[in-house]
Amino acid sequence: MPEDSRLSKEDNKRFDEEARRLRALQGEKWYVKLKTYFALSGPGWLQSALTLGGGSLASGLYLGVLTGVSMLWLQPLAMLLGIIMLSALGLVTLATDQRPFYAINEHINPVLGWGWALGSILACMVWVMPQFSLANGVVQQNLLPGIFGPGSVFGDFGSMLFISVLALAITLGMTWNYGGGSRGVTIFEMILKGLVAIVVLSFIGVVVRLTIAGNAIDWGEVFAGFIPNPALIFRPAEGFLPLLNELPEISAQYWSELIVSRQQEVMAAALSSAVGINATFLFAYSMLRRKWGTEYKGMMKFDLIAGMLLPFMLATSCVVIAGASQFHTVPQPGFLENDQSVQWEPNEQQVSEYNRLLEGRVLHEAGGTGALSDEQIASQVEQLGDTEQRMAATLVTRDAFDLALSLQPLLGGAFSNIIFGIGVFAMALSTITIHMVICGFVVCEIMKVPYDSWHFRAGIMIPSVGVLGPFFWDQALFWLAIPTSVVTLMLLPIAYVTFFLMLNSKAIMKEHKPTGRRRVIWNTLMILSIVLIGTASIYMLWQYGGIWGLTALLLFLGAAVVVEWKKRTKSSPLRS
Repeated sequence: MPEDSRLSKEDNKRFDEEARRLRALQGEKWYVKLKTYFALSGPGWLQSALTLGGGSLASGLYLGVLTGVSMLWLQPLAMLLGIIMLSALGLVTLATDQRPFYAINEHINPVLGWGWALGSILACMVWVMPQFSLANGVVQQNLLPGIFGPGSVFGDFGSMLFISVLALAITLGMTWNYGGGSRGVTIFEMILKGLVAIVVLSFIGVVVRLTIAGNAIDWGEVFAGFIPNPALIFRPAEGFLPLLNELPEISAQYWSELIVSRQQEVMAAALSSAVGINATFLFAYSMLRRKWGTEYKGMMKFDLIAGMLLPFMLATSCVVIAGASQFHTVPQPGFLENDQSVQWEPNEQQVSEYNRLLEGRVLHEAGGTGALSDEQIASQVEQLGDTEQRMAATLVTRDAFDLALSLQPLLGGAFSNIIFGIGVFAMALSTITIHMVICGFVVCEIMKVPYDSWHFRAGIMIPSVGVLGPFFWDQALFWLAIPTSVVTLMLLPIAYVTFFLMLNSKAIMKEHKPTGRRRVIWNTLMILSIVLIGTASIYMLWQYGGIWGLTALLLFLGAAVVVEWKKRTKSSPLRS
């Protein structure tokens, strides 16, 4: 394998030795390869560390609240579709001596290449913020509630500042190793494997304890929940049918349409975000950082399954199961007058959401917004029956801290706070760290400099803006998160189409381009993934950005078309 100018001599030597170890295993049985495969795996685990963050936790919980265990199939399916596209990108990266960013710019379209790189940085800068907020929340509410928090000696501001700076110091210390040579890469990946293991084992532990505690987890329903059920695109989950049947027709219609709309949204969100645009950049360049070549094709498949799919599937499934067992069709405590089991008060966001749901019910019957005055809406909300209030309290969004509180009577305060808290804290740290690595990769690639240069370490500082998350995330939600969601959701299917074009490009793949039946299988799987993920992304793009989001998409595609036309015009032999 030729030397990589981006790597030091020590790195080249160490990674060449790893390649020799893999070549020596050719022809061996699969179980003989496992030990070496696991020892050399890494990029897939980095993907797990990125995807198993606050977003996966929140979406898994809400999926359990909304549909019980009937949509356990959704997140693994979304991840499988993402893995198909990562595998295609991986084949391109392993089979050629061209770096993906430059290959896209030269052979596909520079607008797509630069959009891929800059969109990855933008996504990291914004989506790292809620990870710092998550770390703050779990330390203050679960791990060390007496030491940090509004009533502690540090106070609210001091607690947030201390925890945010501590999280930043830990993650920077971990990421610094990744730019420090091959041994640093190995140390970093071992730490990440440990964090992912903590996350997975923590949530498995919660489900095991719930099972032992006899908390009515129906494992027959759980296993049935992994069978895809597309009918949930059009009808509410079965758990809501008894409540809906108690309501008059116009009321049942409102709640049914609301539930279906939310189910469609969570489906689209899962499909469009399981493997984000920054995750694709990470995968390609984490393989190049390890100097993976054509002999790593089997290793890549193992890494994606063992390092990415299985940890993600285990952790998110356990979150859904735990959330379903505690919250599906169960009203949020504190809303119903006859609720005698109030363990904690709902927070401001939940109160606001509860009121919006009931106001929406009144406006639905009245004919829409503007049909009633605020006073009339408030009066009619008060007249709604217990079943309506129960439905609204059932649909209120829950978070990780609601789950921890609900588990205390079953699992004990120490277990639910410490074990659950450690898992959530590990989620936040691992995701912050990977956002830093991605930005380091992008900066080095744009600047064409080695990974052990100061440029990488300057790049990993970009997501440090996340320390502002606990202080400004609510205010930044519209000004940062919404536009970023629009940009990244817009770019994701475009990036996937780009990978499809790369795999089918003779100029890029040369003799490694798939042919015959293999090409048919690859193209079928990729087109299926692009159609499903593209449809979901456009749906979410409309939800987040409306007409201006679709306008941004058209402008981006227009820029790509103009650049392609100019490139073809310039290279045309008829050009005078």
